[in-house]
Amino acid sequence: MAQLMLYKPVYKGGFEMEIIGSFIVGLIVLYIILKVLSLPVRIVWKLISNSLIGAVMLWVVNLFGTGIEITFFKALIAGIFGIPGVIVILLAHFL
Repeated sequence: MAQLMLYKPVYKGGFEMEIIGSFIVGLIVLYIILKVLSLPVRIVWKLISNSLIGAVMLWVVNLFGTGIEITFFKALIAGIFGIPGVIVILLAHFL
């Protein structure tokens, strides 16, 4: 009669080091992936927030009676270039 042999793992000391090494490599890969994916989101977020700031700056300029229509394009210019962008929009409006 054949005896049924059950698998009994033998403890070897290097097993924990494999798990720890794999975990560290996984964390490094995850960090790199998240860093690469967060870059475009950061750029888009900065562009949107600067556009809103530009629109607010144009609105404040309009409070003084300049009559500039605030469009997305003008807010984008003012948002990207800041105060010089608002000055360019004012110059373009009055010329």
